[in-house]
Formats: sequence, structure tokens, C-alpha cells
Amino acid sequence: MRIASGIYGGRSIKTCEGPGYRPATGKVRQAVFSMLEARGLTWEGARVLDVFAGSGSLAIEALSRGADTAWFLEMAAKAARLIRENLNSLGVPPGRHKVLPKDALTVLRRPPDLPFDLVFVDPPYGKDLFLPALTALLEHSWLGQGAFVLAEVEAELKLDTKVLPPTLELLTDRMYGQTRILLWKKV
Repeated sequence: MRIASGIYGGRSIKTCEGPGYRPATGKVRQAVFSMLEARGLTWEGARVLDVFAGSGSLAIEALSRGADTAWFLEMAAKAARLIRENLNSLGVPPGRHKVLPKDALTVLRRPPDLPFDLVFVDPPYGKDLFLPALTALLEHSWLGQGAFVLAEVEAELKLDTKVLPPTLELLTDRMYGQTRILLWKKV
């Protein structure tokens, strides 16, 4: 998979293969970053969190575009190792990233030292992990004021966006084949 833009643009990263892994396609990644930039996300100085990171392609793309820091939550040891390998091969300085090979919901039950400006949530399909992750992000102060939450979930996921807290404003709900992209902003 190639990084689309920024200082690592054009370089390749390795992705995980096997059941449960489905790296964001180039088309979806391009759409995601266009949505974020069109809604005013400034990469410089941004803190990014990638929940259920998989290969980490979304947060790596954010680092390439100028995000200050990216944290990767990925429980699978193989995937966490691959994220580290990709970061090392790109030459991303150690102070700009943190890979946490732990259960995301366990990590999210404790507040971070500093909130994040952008959170990617891409849970395994069919596991009903999205709402528990979103709830933990909100309850434990992971989102800074004006932060964006971008979810990549299965198209058929039944999600009543009206039951979400009023502190989240839904900006986008789009389908890309079997993938549904939802984008919120904390207000």
C-alpha cells in the first residue's frame, strides 16, 4: 500500500493479511483525508489516535501529512509489530508515535495525558465494538474540543446516530461499497 501525500508520499508500507484485516483502500483513504481537510483539519501540531489500528495506514498517512503525534491501539501482536516496522522503515522519529499492543477498550477506559484532535475508529466487522469505543472516548476525555472522530465500519451496521451525545455533530455518513464512513466533530 502506498502513502498518498506528505513527506512519506509515494512510499510503500506493508499491510496485514488474513481474517479480520481489511486495510482501507486507496479510494477510501483519499476520500477520508479529503473530507477531513475540507472541514478544516489542520495537520500541523495535530494529535492523532488510531483505534483498532490494523496496519496503521490511516495514522501513518496523517503523520506523513504533518500530524505531530500518532498513537496506534492494536491488540494483535503481529499487526502491532508490523506498525512498528512500517514506522521504522519510513524513519518516523520515535517521539512522534506510540504503539500500544493492548486491548483498545481497556486502554480507552483511562484518560490520556492530553486529548487528541483526530481519532480513527476502524473496529473489526461484526464484533459490535464501535459504540463501546466511542463511548469510552467520550467518557474518558480522549477528544479535545473541536476534535474529529472518523469511523470506518461495515455498510450494514445499524447505528442510530440520534442516540449519540449532542457534543458530537455528525458531518458525514457515506457508503463506499461494503464500507461506511462516518465523520463527527466534537462541539
